[in-house]
Amino acid sequence: MYAITNKVEHLMELGGTKKEVVLLVISGIALFISIFDLLPLPFNAAWIAIVFCGIPIILEAIIGLVTDFDIKADVLVSLALIAAVYIGEDFAAGEVAFIMQVGALLEDLTVAKARAGIEKLVHLTPQTARVITNGIEQIVPAEQVQIDDLLRVLAGETIPVDGVIVSGQTSVNQAVMTGESLPVDKTVGDDVLSGTVNQFGAFEMKAARACENSSIQRMIKLVQSVDAGKAKIVGIADRWATWIVVIALGAAALTWFLSGEIIRAVTILVVFCPCALVLATPTAIMAAIGNATTHGFLVREGDALERLAKVSKLAFDKTGTLTYGKLNVIEVKSILPQFSEKEFYTLAAAAEQLSEHPLGKAIVRCHKKEIGTALSPAQQFQMIPGEGISVVVHDNRILAGNARMLAQNGVTLSDDVEKKAEQHFLQGHTVIYITIDRVLAGFIVLSDTIRAEGVQLIEQLQAMDVRPVLLTGDNENTSATIANELGIHEVHANCLPEDKLKWIGIYQGKGEAICMIGDGVNDAPALKKATVGIAMGGVGSDIAVDAADIVLVDDEVKELPHLLALSRRMMTTIRYNLAFSLGLNFLAIALAIPGILNPVIGALVHNAGSIIVIVNSALLLKWRKRK
Repeated sequence: MYAITNKVEHLMELGGTKKEVVLLVISGIALFISIFDLLPLPFNAAWIAIVFCGIPIILEAIIGLVTDFDIKADVLVSLALIAAVYIGEDFAAGEVAFIMQVGALLEDLTVAKARAGIEKLVHLTPQTARVITNGIEQIVPAEQVQIDDLLRVLAGETIPVDGVIVSGQTSVNQAVMTGESLPVDKTVGDDVLSGTVNQFGAFEMKAARACENSSIQRMIKLVQSVDAGKAKIVGIADRWATWIVVIALGAAALTWFLSGEIIRAVTILVVFCPCALVLATPTAIMAAIGNATTHGFLVREGDALERLAKVSKLAFDKTGTLTYGKLNVIEVKSILPQFSEKEFYTLAAAAEQLSEHPLGKAIVRCHKKEIGTALSPAQQFQMIPGEGISVVVHDNRILAGNARMLAQNGVTLSDDVEKKAEQHFLQGHTVIYITIDRVLAGFIVLSDTIRAEGVQLIEQLQAMDVRPVLLTGDNENTSATIANELGIHEVHANCLPEDKLKWIGIYQGKGEAICMIGDGVNDAPALKKATVGIAMGGVGSDIAVDAADIVLVDDEVKELPHLLALSRRMMTTIRYNLAFSLGLNFLAIALAIPGILNPVIGALVHNAGSIIVIVNSALLLKWRKRK
């Protein structure tokens, strides 16, 4: 789970944020001393705020103009500062500089750049390989493996490069590439992918790709390339800065020319200084982030909620997102009359109690939860990779495994059992056959289960005109079953990381903003590519969390509709803030031209506008989507 302390530490590392906070506190105290004349200083205390807050703004404006002729809001702020200082309105200058730096700090605190995910992907890359040359095994660096090299992979080792099995059989955990935690049985002729883990049996393989072109390396490159191409949204004040500067300078110059009073021109520059405009967006974002945090979301990218408000599609990975990502026993069938289903279930759990396979562990766990009776001891336990297990319980030889194991031991399936098993296979379930002394005793069916809130979640999304999409590494049968139960109509199965990335790109190519929610390493490229990426923080991998814009800390997907509605509400608040701040600026100009407002009063007026914007944004903290 992504710790809050990590977030705080990361934020405090952003570009000297500690120093900025200290300088702002000192500047705020100085302005307080200045306005109430609390200390007999040889200079106006507002100069502290001018130096600490104003000079950085002026320098940044000059550098932007000289190097790129880039006109931003800081150009107008600099003009207002210099003009106010020139006519001796030190407090107005310091107050403007202070408010602008507060806005800049808020923007900094809403932006978090994560690069750790790429480093963690690199750590997943195998470092060594067992290469067999002329019958002699030698351990070499993985990057030295060439195409057609013969490799040996032992149980528990990570497969170093993509290739094809030439001898042996095993089960491979492909979660890093497909997201599915259930191992896949592999035998001679089957493809294996780099970065995946050989779980049980040793095998030999022929390398099909060199290390730099392997699947895990391609996924690293995908994440890097997508991350580099993701542009940051520019602040609204900077987008409009050129027009603001032109209007303000034009109004100030015209007023000075017609009235002959420079103080009126300076007042226009001060009141037109876009403090409220700069605060309009970051204050709303910060308040919305605070709201999201109370509902279990950790927003890691400052503009993520702004992008989320535009989303029209929500792509789900299946395992761990729409489902619990944990296999459960959903049916126990005994076909021998001397065994009740409860007795048969207990016998199967006893046989599997020494198994390290996820299927065996699931049977034992579910039996403990549902039945809870003590298990008889198991003896002569043997794991048979790609088939199942062989074990002795109560002096009876028990086999638990797939149809291949039955065939190897001369056990045939009756038409009735085969028909029932086929029905489960079509729904994407897993069937484990149990034999006693080579006589079929029954079978156990396991399946991942849909989250209790899944159906309601999909209905709520569709009611908000957000269409759900299923992108999963699972097979067509399992994917179709889950999609039908949830009411999802767009399904893409058998997706590798590049396939998920491709589908995200296809939707974006049609002009659709799409959000991706996932939990596995294989989801990282798609999470980066999507308009907004949301990672499951509880069950998800660290790499998926680092790739995402938002982390669902407690895995409560039922809160997703609230997050979407919150993002839209946030954008409405921002629009209200912008309309108010612009309206206030133009009203202040209208009062400044005839001399009704002076620089100090003008500074206080636009400061009051800033406070109103902040209060309006703060209402988002407690906002809740109506049911």
